[in-house]
Amino acid sequence: MAILLGVDTGGTYTDAVLMRDEDAVIASAKALTTRQDLAIGVREAVQAVLANSSVAPQDIALASLSTTLATNALVEGQGARVALIYIGFSERDLAAQGLADALGGDPVLVLPGGHSHGGAEVAPLDVQRIADWASSQDVSAFAIAAQFGTRNPAHEVAARDAVRLATGRPVTCSHELSAKLGGPKRALTAVLNARLIGLTHRLIGRAEGALREIGIDAPLMVVRGDGALMSAAQAQERPIETILSGPAASIVGARWLTRADHALVSDIGGTTTDIAVLRNGQPVIDPDGARVGPHRTMVEAVAMRTHGLGGDSEVRLTSEGLSGGVSLGPRRVLPVALVAQDAPEVVHRALDAQLNRAVPGEYDARFVRLVEGQDAVGLSERERAVLDRITVPPQPLGSVVQTRLEAQSLRLLVSRGLVQVAGPTPTDALHVLGRFTHWDASASEKALALLARNRAGSGERHAHSPQEMAGQIVDALTHATGTALLEAAFAEDGLDDPAMLAVHPLLQRGLRQVPGLVRLSAGLSVPVVGLGASAQTTYPAVGAYLNAEMLLPEHGDVANAIGAVTGRIRMLREGLVSSPSEGLFRAHLPDAPQDFQTAEAAMTRLETALSAVATQDAEAAGAASVHLQVTREVKRAEIEAREMFVEARIVVEATGRPRIAAHARETAL
Repeated sequence: MAILLGVDTGGTYTDAVLMRDEDAVIASAKALTTRQDLAIGVREAVQAVLANSSVAPQDIALASLSTTLATNALVEGQGARVALIYIGFSERDLAAQGLADALGGDPVLVLPGGHSHGGAEVAPLDVQRIADWASSQDVSAFAIAAQFGTRNPAHEVAARDAVRLATGRPVTCSHELSAKLGGPKRALTAVLNARLIGLTHRLIGRAEGALREIGIDAPLMVVRGDGALMSAAQAQERPIETILSGPAASIVGARWLTRADHALVSDIGGTTTDIAVLRNGQPVIDPDGARVGPHRTMVEAVAMRTHGLGGDSEVRLTSEGLSGGVSLGPRRVLPVALVAQDAPEVVHRALDAQLNRAVPGEYDARFVRLVEGQDAVGLSERERAVLDRITVPPQPLGSVVQTRLEAQSLRLLVSRGLVQVAGPTPTDALHVLGRFTHWDASASEKALALLARNRAGSGERHAHSPQEMAGQIVDALTHATGTALLEAAFAEDGLDDPAMLAVHPLLQRGLRQVPGLVRLSAGLSVPVVGLGASAQTTYPAVGAYLNAEMLLPEHGDVANAIGAVTGRIRMLREGLVSSPSEGLFRAHLPDAPQDFQTAEAAMTRLETALSAVATQDAEAAGAASVHLQVTREVKRAEIEAREMFVEARIVVEATGRPRIAAHARETAL
C-alpha cells in the first residue's frame, strides 16, 4: 500500500489530500494560500491533512504539487522584469503574436543572425555584443529566440552560454520549449517562461523545504499544463509548462471523482474560472497551444478557457443606462472579509469612518498591503515612493494614493506582485448572504453597504441594503459563469464567434423558455462538473440558468489535489526530416542538423535521438519505468508521375508512473 500526497496551491486556498494507491481518498484539508510565503500555506495544509488522518509523515511515498501560480500571474499581468535577445528578426516582428505587449516595455536586443528553413546560418552571431548588452541589464532572467532556432539551435545555444557567463542569470531558449516553427510565438513563450522562473523557484523550493520540515522524505512532482507530471527540478527550469497546471489537475481529478466520459468541467477558484471538456474520458488538448488571458503560447496543455472570474474577482459598479449594474474581474483582489480577519481593528476603523462620511469616496472599502520578500527592481522614482508608503498590515487605499499618477504606479506594483489590493468580492457577497462563513462577515456587510450607496445614472442608489447588493453580485457571478460555459460549449461544437452566440437574445429566450409565437428551448446536452471551494453554493444556480445537469462530487473542492497524484509522467519530443534538395534528407536533431542519403536513414536517426531525449527526460522526471511510442507523419507529393518525399514529422512519447520513495517500497514489500 502506497500513501500519496497531493497539494494544490491556488490563488486563495492551498489544498492537501491523502490517497491510498490512487483508489480512495483518506483525508483532505485546506489552508489559506500565503502569497508572501507560499510555504506557510503548504505547510499548514499538509499538517492539517496529516492531523485528519492516521498517516505519519514518513509513510508518504510520493508528493505531487499542482498550482495556479503561473496561470494567475499571466492573467493578472504579474512576473519579474526580463530581457529578450531576438536573433535574426526585425524590430517590426516584435508586434507579432502580442510579443511587444507581453514584454510591456522590458528591454530587447534585436541583432543579426539565425538560420534558414533548412538550418544553414544566415548571418554570423556577435556573441560579444550579446554579453556586453546582457551585463548592462537590470533584469531577473533572459529569453532568447533565434530565427528557425528549431531547425538549428546553434545561435540560441551560443547566446545562452554568453549570457550565463556574463550575468549568471537564468536563461530560457525558445527551442527548449517547442519544436514548432513560428519565431515570434516561440519568443513569446520564452519571455513568459523567463518571467515566471523566479516565482516558480520560490514556490517549489519553499514547498520542498516545508515538506522536509514536516518529515516527508518523498519525491516531489509538479503537474504540467496537459495534466502529466514532471519533476520539481524540471518545473523550475520550464515553469511555462506549468501554466494551467492547477486547472489541468482539476480535469484529471474530475474524471477520477465522477468517471464522466463526456462533460464540461468548470473549476471556480479565487482568481479564475477554468473550463475544459472531457471527451471519451480524456481532457481535450489545445492543438494551438495553451492560451491564458491575452497570451497564446506554444505550450501543450489542456484546451482550457480561463476567465478572470472567481470568488476573489474585483466587484466594479457600472453606470451605463439609468439602473447601472455590476461587473466582475478580471483583476483579483483580496476579500474584505479576509483582510478584516487578519487586521480587524484597522479594517473596521476605516470602514466605519467611510460609512460616516456623507459622500462616497473613490477608494471606499479598498485596502492595500505589502507582499514581503519580493524583488523590487526596475522601479521609477514615483513607483518607489508609493511602495515605500505601503506596509505589511493593510492600510486604507485612500491613505496611500493621492493622485491619478500614483494610482497608475500602484497598478504597476500590483502587476509586479509587490503589493496586494483588497476590496469587495463575490466571496464577500456570499458572507453577507450567509452561504460562506469562514472569515469576517460583518466587514463584508460594511463593504457592501459602502458599494450600495453609490449612485447609478438615474441618481438612485445601486442597492438599498448590503443584502440586495450581495444578491446583485451573486447574480452577476451566476450569469458570467453561465455565459463562460456556453461560450466553451459553442467553441467545442466548432461554431464561429462563440462569445457572441453565448449572449445572443434568441439563446437567452430559449434558456428562459420565454413564451411566444416561436417556441424556443435551449440548454446544455452534457453535464457540468462543478469544482472549487464555492461550487456547492454557486453552481446550482448556474445549472438552473443553463438547464443543465450539475455534478457536484464529494471532494470536488480538492479535485486539483486529487488530480495531482493520479496523473502520469508523459514526455513528448518531436522533430522534422526535410529534403532541401533531391536525394538529400536532413534530420533536424536536437543539437544540430545531420544529412543522409535516404529518407529512412534520416528518420531512423531522428527517432533514435528523440527516443533517447524523451527517455532521459522521463527518467529525470522520476519515471520508474518508461514506455515509448513513436509516430511518423510522412508527407509526399506526386510530381511528374513520381512520388517525392516532402518532409516527415517524428513524435516520440515517453510515459511512466513516478517512482515512490525507497522506504515506501520497502513497506509495500
